[in-house]
Amino acid sequence: MTTTLRPSGPLQQSDGGARSRHYDVCDNGRPVGAVAIGTDGAFGPTAGVLTSLAVDEARRRRGRGTIAALAAEEVLRGWGCTRVGVEVPAGNEPARRLATALGYTERSRNMVKELGPDTAPLPAGLTARAMSEEEFAAWRQDAVRSYARSWVDRGVEPEQARLKSEADHAAHLPDGLATEGVRFRVLVRAGEVVGHVWVALRELEPGGPEAGFVFDVEVREEHRGRGHGRVLMLLAEDITRDWGADRLGLHVFASNTPALKLYESLGYTTTRYNLAKAL
Repeated sequence: MTTTLRPSGPLQQSDGGARSRHYDVCDNGRPVGAVAIGTDGAFGPTAGVLTSLAVDEARRRRGRGTIAALAAEEVLRGWGCTRVGVEVPAGNEPARRLATALGYTERSRNMVKELGPDTAPLPAGLTARAMSEEEFAAWRQDAVRSYARSWVDRGVEPEQARLKSEADHAAHLPDGLATEGVRFRVLVRAGEVVGHVWVALRELEPGGPEAGFVFDVEVREEHRGRGHGRVLMLLAEDITRDWGADRLGLHVFASNTPALKLYESLGYTTTRYNLAKAL
């Protein structure tokens, strides 16, 4: 048995350096599956992504998926990629095991919570208000830097991290605080800001119903350990209910254990694992 990749379509390229291509997974020249690869537009042309990989049911459990994935990585190396990422749905354990065996590690995960009708009043002594334009300007300047730094801390090359942070903030906040379907709320205690939350209305799956999504939640360092993070997340739920949506999603780095524990205690479940490896 000789497993190889054979292009099943032309190489797609953009002026910005993005690439993508589909391949047949072949045994002795006969198609037994398919694989798709590309570059990750959010991280730039040196970040690869294994978009999809499938082997026909009757041809599985013989190492073809492993060989196809390794061959796809070689193509990405030839494109100049230094890292490759893959997204695995939470229920696809065989795919997670394969990725782990190939050296991929969990970088982050997406989570979601189904919301009930009940709201949670703010604890005594706490109030919430909209973020001001001045606060937003200061936040955005720091947020672009800190978000990029968070990716660098997790092994992403600085240039890739910068591109990711700048692209995400530009895409999700094209009109700043006036961006449609966006809410920034500030939590205040005794006249002092203790934290904030950024929530947006978006599709969690392409073509699916709109839901709330927490893009950023932060408690100022001197106010941590007092339950304010939980209060901000409950505030995000109320914002989502006000939009008429019944689900709230988020993205969290796998190494952020305190945040993971908080979200799990609030009833969030993992929907997708995001894994990566260096090439």
